[in-house]
Amino acid sequence: MNEEKPVRTQPLPWEFPGANWIDEEEQRLVNEVIKSHSPFRYYGPDLQHMVDRLESLFCQQLGVNYALGVSSGTAALHIVMAAFGVGPGDEVLVPGYMWVSCLSAIVRLGAIPVLVDIDNTFCMDPKDLERKISSRSKAILCVHMSGASGYIDKIAAIAAKNNLYLLEDCAQAAGATYKGQPLGSFGDAAIFSFQLNKNMTSGEGGMIVCKEKSLYQRCFAIHDLGYPRNDAGRLDTQHEEFQLWGIGARMSELTAAFALAQLGKLNAITESMRKSKWQIRDALTGIQGFGFREIPSREGDSGPFLITIYPNQTLCQDFTQQLQRLGIKGQPGSLACITMREWGLHWYFNNFSLVKKRSLSADGFPWTHPKNEFSREISYQRGALPTCDDLHDRAALLTIASNLSSEDCEQIITAFKIAASRVLQ
Repeated sequence: MNEEKPVRTQPLPWEFPGANWIDEEEQRLVNEVIKSHSPFRYYGPDLQHMVDRLESLFCQQLGVNYALGVSSGTAALHIVMAAFGVGPGDEVLVPGYMWVSCLSAIVRLGAIPVLVDIDNTFCMDPKDLERKISSRSKAILCVHMSGASGYIDKIAAIAAKNNLYLLEDCAQAAGATYKGQPLGSFGDAAIFSFQLNKNMTSGEGGMIVCKEKSLYQRCFAIHDLGYPRNDAGRLDTQHEEFQLWGIGARMSELTAAFALAQLGKLNAITESMRKSKWQIRDALTGIQGFGFREIPSREGDSGPFLITIYPNQTLCQDFTQQLQRLGIKGQPGSLACITMREWGLHWYFNNFSLVKKRSLSADGFPWTHPKNEFSREISYQRGALPTCDDLHDRAALLTIASNLSSEDCEQIITAFKIAASRVLQ
């Protein structure tokens, strides 16, 4: 095969969306906290109320009543499920394409994950969801993967019909919408992550949003030390209803200052990614031999990933390698242009703690709990979810950096066309 010169010789920009937009605003707000000598959110000599401001803005932008800053998206998942009352004997329905934190939150509370297949949106398949609901089902964890939603309206209707809690995992989809409605506003609660890979970042940190006061109050107690706080920011042990167990996952004022600056840029960040992604995707529409992830609400896509689907695993691998040879690759350590087979713990059967039903305790909890005897019959081995398994083998992923130039996009388009002529003809 005659190899042409690479289309580009410089690595693609790093794929960390929010990090590419860090500037003096983050520094200014963080410095305000440092100068105040008040990094703890509930009291201090000159409290700047950064967490309060961040929570208020989240409520405003999502149209929800309550928001709670926490230490991470992982902690947020645990807190909300604990607030739902998830425990032994319960099943939580979760898609097979997600992140390991989704599974750990369920298992650590003593409940059992029930895997739901995905469809071509790479999100939970509503039809398989309905098939998997049982008398033990307690909640649905709908994960908005790779920057966009699946059919969240159908999933919300299924949750309502079956009287199940609905938790939206928006860790990879901050700023995304579905038919004009913000993701995170469809369910009983939603979580967001501000880790480095996310649409907005403060390095670590997360947010819980919910609609009902009682759920918020339970989340508050659990995220802190098991109790509410009074107006002075001190623990209040007088409310018997909220004398719970907490995990100490509070957000600091420093984290919130950083995230507050990022939230002010979120629309610009997602617009940049969406514009670049659809410039590339529209230019490639019509090329025979591969297709794209289905996105039900194009205008609501936050844009951080372009997912392509090939006829078989071999073509997927060959096409991706061609792109890399043509210079469509990131910095060393980047995951800018990979097959889904390289996407690790996002796929259910790569979570070995789940597949092997690992426990944190010697007694095998939660798998051995008397209320969870039904879990003995559940297999998490590859083969449990046919569509998941198929798309894992035939799909590839290109990260869309939030600072791609039009020239970068044109080079990517050119490389795709060359790779198609070499591999797919």
